Amino acid sequence: MIFTKLYMYQLIRALMYIHSLGICHRDVKPQNLLLNPPTQVLKLCDFGSAKVLVRDEPNISYICSRYYRAPELIFGATDYTAAIDIWSAGCVMAELMLGKPLFPGESFVDQLVQIIKVVGTPSKEEIESMNRNCTEFKSPQIKAQPWSKVFSSRQSPEAVDLVKNLLQYNPKKRLTPVASLAHPFFDELRDPATRLPDGKPLPPLFDLSEEEFKFCGDLASEILPKDVFEKLSAKYGVYKSDS
Repeated sequence: MIFTKLYMYQLIRALMYIHSLGICHRDVKPQNLLLNPPTQVLKLCDFGSAKVLVRDEPNISYICSRYYRAPELIFGATDYTAAIDIWSAGCVMAELMLGKPLFPGESFVDQLVQIIKVVGTPSKEEIESMNRNCTEFKSPQIKAQPWSKVFSSRQSPEAVDLVKNLLQYNPKKRLTPVASLAHPFFDELRDPATRLPDGKPLPPLFDLSEEEFKFCGDLASEILPKDVFEKLSAKYGVYKSDS
């Protein structure tokens, strides 16, 4: 599980950075993650589909590789947000936990079927949150599977909780990158005693730039180990209040 934590922390940190610049990657998937095995450093690559999303400016909905495509794209939304990357990240995390794609759709339509089989049929409110112009959708009412059944009992409750909160139908209810990094699932990485299985130190996870640090806001103290938070607070002239 340490590797899932390492890879997801670095992926979500990359998303936090590009989202802070208004950039949406739009094709997050395992094939677009570069890994250096000796150091376990992970980088997000292939920005060929990336775009600066501008409010009220339409975007194409046929984007992102199928298994990792957010449901609002399947519903034809053109005013989507960077939350589509968060859905994709949730799919990547689920794949790391399962060893296979969570939603292996065989076609555009079957992709939605695969999602519904796990997450359940979206409610009217959830459909409106994905595409307010989609009013004709009809589907058999299928209940969501308990996440505890989707994953084996070996998976920690924290891991399952993070996936669940990344894979929400309503884009606004998905965790932001900042909130994701503060999730208890990553607490082990914040422990100074944590090492790789071979005894080597972890890759640099907490070397936030000033822009990243300030973008984390009040959650910076939860995202970073205490000593790193205090060091960066002093370095960047940001101090946590006593209140």
